[in-house]
Amino acid sequence: MAKLILIIVTQILLIAAVVSAGKGENFAKTIDKKHFGLRKEKLTHFRVYWHDILSGSNPSSVVINPPISNSSFFGSVTVIDNRLTTEVAVNSTLVGQAQGIYAATGQRDASALMVMNFAFKTGKYNGSSIAILGRNAVLTKVREMPVIGGSGLFRFARGYVEARTMWFDQKSGDATVEYSCYVLHY
Repeated sequence: MAKLILIIVTQILLIAAVVSAGKGENFAKTIDKKHFGLRKEKLTHFRVYWHDILSGSNPSSVVINPPISNSSFFGSVTVIDNRLTTEVAVNSTLVGQAQGIYAATGQRDASALMVMNFAFKTGKYNGSSIAILGRNAVLTKVREMPVIGGSGLFRFARGYVEARTMWFDQKSGDATVEYSCYVLHY
């Protein structure tokens, strides 16, 4: 009997929740940003070096979908867990990881869709991240991509990054790219 009452009460509560959610007028409300501890916005600039290693026994980038033809990279999808360091040398101080994917999207040019998080592992920004999503015209000297969000100290982040290739090995595909990041956050 107690089980039956519990089931009936649960069903009544579920129906009430569905009915009240369906009204539409209470799905959003304006809240004070102080409720989230948000104060004055800050602009943070940092420079990191992104190490895309496809070669060797422990690559940080793995092609999960090869290109559709041998004449271009179009259609190729690569998953990354790349080191972010303070200097060009791959063995310099590690500050975080770039985790995500990039997909070759240009049929007639070398461009990629970059979808990645810079997850910081040291110092003041330990545990924080920024999210980058945008087009990377990889043969252009300076590429700009948007910062679309973040977590931790970069909550509500927005801004952009500038990418500059510092080193590229045509045979292996390994590369080091400087990311100069300009991030507005609270």
